[in-house]
Amino acid sequence: MIRSMTGFGYCEYSENGITFTIEIKTVNHRYFDIFLRMPKQISSFEDRVRSIISGRIQRGKVDVYITCDNKSEDANQVVLDERLAKAYSNALKTMANNLGLEDDVSVSTLARFPDILKVENKEDDDRMGGILEKAVEKAVSSLIEMREKEGQKLKESMVLILETVKQYLDKVRERAPLVVKEHKEKLEARLEELTGMNIDPARLAVEVAIFADRCSIDEEIVRLGSHIDQMEDMLEQGSPVGKKLDFLIQEMNREVNTIGSKAGDLDITRCVVELKNEIEKLREQVQNIE
Repeated sequence: MIRSMTGFGYCEYSENGITFTIEIKTVNHRYFDIFLRMPKQISSFEDRVRSIISGRIQRGKVDVYITCDNKSEDANQVVLDERLAKAYSNALKTMANNLGLEDDVSVSTLARFPDILKVENKEDDDRMGGILEKAVEKAVSSLIEMREKEGQKLKESMVLILETVKQYLDKVRERAPLVVKEHKEKLEARLEELTGMNIDPARLAVEVAIFADRCSIDEEIVRLGSHIDQMEDMLEQGSPVGKKLDFLIQEMNREVNTIGSKAGDLDITRCVVELKNEIEKLREQVQNIE
């Protein structure tokens, strides 16, 4: 299925008192780029998050925002460093004895010293990481669903544009043989006007052959038709085909430009103008395809 590069995914997932909120936004980008913002306490899982996203998205600028609300029983436990507390207590008592001061060491006094009491998260990393992965997977699925809906609209629009392109190409194909015939008639009439004599058929045939070779657009018509067929096939295959479609657009433009420069016919030139207009519409749509 064709996917747009523009989309939004959201998930709020809770398990064992841990809640992750994930927001993922994607926009057009020539390459694949992830910007990730997550709390410091779960930064060790960054590679795992990136791996999940890169495994399911191939192109676009991806902004990921993660928040964590941990209310599990193992979250934020206060840990006492008893050995350090005893060392501080003994030091204070020694200082009181040596200086003849009153020994007023209390629990509140010791609690003020650094590192005696520490707040630690005792949450198991594997369990936390597993919950986060589930949340990210759900958010990415939500994002892809939206990208596919947008992609379907892009595909439908491009199919209609391609039908218009084929109609103009058919007009060019029908008109192309007449260009040489009309040139022969004009050349014949002009020579008769200038000389007032019968024209050597062999000489005229040579001139017409030279013109026909110079203005022949048969190969360009065939190649343009082939590019159209390829694009239709790619749209059916689904993403990721954005870069391939972009290349095909360039080739289609090349063939149309060559047709315009070689044909030298007003009707074909009008079709070329319309073809270039329709191909530009395709190019704008392709820019948003993964």
